[in-house]
Amino acid sequence: MPRRFLKRIMPDHKTMREHPHLRKFGQRLIEPKLWHLNKHSVASGLALGLFVGFMPIFGQMVIAATLAIILRVNLPVAVMGCWISNPVTFAPIFYFSYKLGAWILQVPPPVGQHSFNVSWQWLTHEFLIIWQPLLLGSFICGLVAALLGVFFVHFIWRQMVIHSWKKRKEKR
Repeated sequence: MPRRFLKRIMPDHKTMREHPHLRKFGQRLIEPKLWHLNKHSVASGLALGLFVGFMPIFGQMVIAATLAIILRVNLPVAVMGCWISNPVTFAPIFYFSYKLGAWILQVPPPVGQHSFNVSWQWLTHEFLIIWQPLLLGSFICGLVAALLGVFFVHFIWRQMVIHSWKKRKEKR
């Protein structure tokens, strides 16, 4: 059953409640909908986590946790969904998001060589050039990933339930 697998890999609510960043939410973490494991709560939590994970913002896990508490979706799954953007994947994700946004907005590629210089001035100048295509591409990629995540959870959940039914039927 998918529920048993998820219970095995997810942290319990006591551990999450005592987490330093989540402690400020206090009694709101006791809400049963935040911890309930059914296909709808897991799919909603994953969709929220994937969407936030594709956004080029800092503190994605805290933002996903806050939104999960506000929207009352599965909190641990929402936080784990943010892990799609990690130190290995964030560069390809944001590069693809920028390219998608630039293609949709029909932003021409930069002309000439931009010298790479790690400074606040260089960062603000480059960000002013890329922020619109990056945000649009990230939003679209986040929506697509969230929808695919919902369909994936529903499909896998159904396959696991069918498998357990067949196993029970064979035992009889």
